Amino acid sequence: MKIVPFEMERWQSTWENSVDYNLSESGVQPIPLRELLREEAATERFLDHPLAYSQGNGTPELRSEIADLYRGATPDHVLVTTGSSEANLLAMWHLVEPGDEIVVMLPNYMENWGLVQAFGGNVKSLRLREDRKWQFNPDELSSLVTRKTKAIAICDPNNPTGAVMGDAQRKSLLDAARDRGAWLLSDEVYLGAEREGPRTQSVWGDYERTLIVNGLSKAYGLPGLRIGWIVGPPETVAALWGYHDYTTLAPTYLSDRLAQIALAPKRREEILARTRSILQRNYAILADWIRDHGSLFSYVPPTAGAICFLRYALGVNSSDLAWRLLKEKSTLIVPGDHFGMDGYIRVGMGDAPAYLTHGLERIDALLRELRAEKGKA
Repeated sequence: MKIVPFEMERWQSTWENSVDYNLSESGVQPIPLRELLREEAATERFLDHPLAYSQGNGTPELRSEIADLYRGATPDHVLVTTGSSEANLLAMWHLVEPGDEIVVMLPNYMENWGLVQAFGGNVKSLRLREDRKWQFNPDELSSLVTRKTKAIAICDPNNPTGAVMGDAQRKSLLDAARDRGAWLLSDEVYLGAEREGPRTQSVWGDYERTLIVNGLSKAYGLPGLRIGWIVGPPETVAALWGYHDYTTLAPTYLSDRLAQIALAPKRREEILARTRSILQRNYAILADWIRDHGSLFSYVPPTAGAICFLRYALGVNSSDLAWRLLKEKSTLIVPGDHFGMDGYIRVGMGDAPAYLTHGLERIDALLRELRAEKGKA
């Protein structure tokens, strides 16, 4: 098995902790442990937890909290994983055999795109279209899905565009999966991180051959817990637990307990309200900054996620632009190249307002230099 290099993860992992301003992140400012625990008594109780192994598939208490998010689901429908990235790995490992055909929504977080190829499958790209406000053409989906299609992998809300799938696209997706008996793998890790509008509706419950991937990293602002999950038919989830035995074995004991606190209904809604507040506040800052640059940038406003996918009118490759910003201004963004889309950049807007503003000022400094260089050419 040969892996496809995961360019964005290597880029972020290498530099995100060494730059002055990290605008590559797609989640909101993480919640401090003390804020999550809140009360001194709760903190003291937590400090008395033993550093033991936890239950391999997640404690019944945590799986029950997760199941409550999905209509008709029970704890037997849930497998807790080490982040949503492991959830995607287990799902693809289980689904993809050499030669299998997998339809993958693009642009996207490129994990599933790489995993399909690593496991010997063939990727068929379902393209989101900027001129459709980052929706796919249902007719194109119909032409892509054949009797050879093993699964359709989507990300909704989408990374990097922040778009939420429309009703016509949702119907065409479910119809195509049913007609061909394909699995539907839906990465919903940004569900609950809507800047505006209603909460995105999960595709869970509309089709029996569905696997949902989610976690606490993005909408919940708890990436350091490394808690993700898969929701699916109980027999499939039981099979996936067997794959989990060969990877991380179990979520950490402390993360499982903290996740129970975060997902308790009242606390969960408070956390998601915090996320929406951050996104609304910071998007106003970013939108003003974009507007100040006139025709340099064009974009479709994101509905969800702490990200904005910008097309730029500069004669420079996106990776070259990001590299110069990193080396000369100690500021990190994600180049469109990492999504197979040169001419775009992804800018994160989930941190504190002053941090975001200073990071944008660093981008401004580089843009001024690029204009000066162009003027001398």
